Amino acid sequence: MSITVELTRFKVSSDREEEMLAARPAMLADFRADRDGFLGARLIRLPGGEWLDVVDWRSPEDHAASRTKGANLPGIAAFFATIAELVSAEEGTVA
Repeated sequence: MSITVELTRFKVSSDREEEMLAARPAMLADFRADRDGFLGARLIRLPGGEWLDVVDWRSPEDHAASRTKGANLPGIAAFFATIAELVSAEEGTVA
């Protein structure tokens, strides 16, 4: 089994960072409850108001299925609502 890694880089305005961080636990809880193959996530603060979300999935199919659901639950929607700009999104496999 190869773990699929989702790398999403985004910006949050400084006045919404606390809101984003407060929304994170509910987003993760919704992912655990609703997203097959979700293994975990790490949120990394980068310079310049950017963040990197590193999410581990059991397979590329699980990641793809998650993307089709979007912000379908309140915790996920609240977290996504704080994002001002999507900088990049990539997918890879743990070697």
